[in-house]
Amino acid sequence: MSLPALIAAPISPYLRLNLRRNPFGELTREQRAEVAVVDVEAWLAELARGRTALQFLGPCGHGKTTHLLALGRVMPGAVYIYLPEDGRQPRIPRARPLLLDEAQRLSRWQRRWVFGRTGPLVLGSHEDHAQELSRAGYRVVTQHVMQAAHPQRLRQMLNRRIEASRGGPGPLPWIDEARAAELHQQFGADIRQIERVLYDEFQRRFQEHAPWPNAN
Repeated sequence: MSLPALIAAPISPYLRLNLRRNPFGELTREQRAEVAVVDVEAWLAELARGRTALQFLGPCGHGKTTHLLALGRVMPGAVYIYLPEDGRQPRIPRARPLLLDEAQRLSRWQRRWVFGRTGPLVLGSHEDHAQELSRAGYRVVTQHVMQAAHPQRLRQMLNRRIEASRGGPGPLPWIDEARAAELHQQFGADIRQIERVLYDEFQRRFQEHAPWPNAN
């Protein structure tokens, strides 16, 4: 491309807001772990206390997977397994630490096999497995992800996504306290739905070349 053509090339719509991409587009597992707002040190301390099973409970889209991925990122040798709703189930290894996502999809036989082994175990689940884990000899720690959500934490999570998409030095289109409170009131702890709403909002502003009211 010639120099005049480069000069005439349009500025990326993302860069108008000092971003490399839409902050609320799909992330890889590694990216989601990097931007997670999770107190990993507290959960690691719990897992270090003997034969412990840690379970994150809640509906789809409320942060269970994010918690598992954030922990897996800092636990040497940890194996993350996602159990799909349909299709062939993946092989569950003997390795520990083991992080099982959508653990409610384990069959009875699989639960007996997994819960019968030793080593750190982390579950993301719609169902509470505390009784069965206790019978298997585990000390069980349960976090209901919906109860941990509040507007301040939501704002921190959303702005971390924006910071991770920064285009360069300068102002960014932050989510302010009022907007975070509004989203929390409308959607509660449904992070996935909030991300969809903000994705559409950012796309609209990119397409319209509109400024962001809270860029600073």
